[in-house]
Amino acid sequence: MRLSPKTTQKLAWVAIWGSGVITIFILLFIVGYVFANGVSSLSWDFLFMQPAGGLSGEGGISTVIVCTIYLVLLTIAIVTPLGVGAAIYLSEYASDNWITRLARYGVETLAGVPSIIFGLFGFALFVTVLHFNFSILSGSLTLACLLLPTMICVTEESIKIVPRAQREASLALGATKWQTIRHVVLPAALPGIITGIILCVGRAVGETACLYVTLGGSAAMPTSLLSGGRTLSLHLYYLAMDTRAFDKAMATGVILILIIIIINTLTNWLSQRYMARVRGT
Repeated sequence: MRLSPKTTQKLAWVAIWGSGVITIFILLFIVGYVFANGVSSLSWDFLFMQPAGGLSGEGGISTVIVCTIYLVLLTIAIVTPLGVGAAIYLSEYASDNWITRLARYGVETLAGVPSIIFGLFGFALFVTVLHFNFSILSGSLTLACLLLPTMICVTEESIKIVPRAQREASLALGATKWQTIRHVVLPAALPGIITGIILCVGRAVGETACLYVTLGGSAAMPTSLLSGGRTLSLHLYYLAMDTRAFDKAMATGVILILIIIIINTLTNWLSQRYMARVRGT
């Protein structure tokens, strides 16, 4: 039996919307389950006390929150200029030859490498060879290596979709190539770049495998970039696997979700303000 084009379109519409609704329902179910089991364990002491360690998982997560913020800010500060710069070169300056194609293939391949491989690389290079030891700096540099391919790919695709007519109009008015990129291409590609930053922030906050062998897992308050520490996701792993404090693991999950929501909301707000400023509205 052959379906008519209208029937096929309706079935496709139902399938797409059904998939979206199911995905949102699963997401809300997971978030709701974490909140339902974790909110009861939240308290001021939990937020402002240092983890005490031990099998009981006593203490709070104050140092863990600070370490997470340090790690994410340093990682994004490294990844953003390198990723955007590499994407600009590949999309605007590099010729279409075998070297460029090999570079793109390498970036796409690295984007699919398991994070534990990057962790072993970071341990061998940053912790051992460069003597950064188990520290926030070693963890951030390892995360930067992990996230750089994602940032390059997302930014390059965002730059490519900017209409060529905008570039030609800018060049016709006497602007240089760099002025065109800076004042025309990058502002138009900014929403995609912000999306890449958000993806990198989300993965940096939720990453555990590569930080397990580079960050050290110390529960003390970090005093410098060469101090060891643990992120919220790493602390959650310790609570869930090495202690009997499953309730505090759920409470840590609540804080982790809230931090991701706050970071994403703030990033989107700053992006919208910048875009409104560029458009003059």
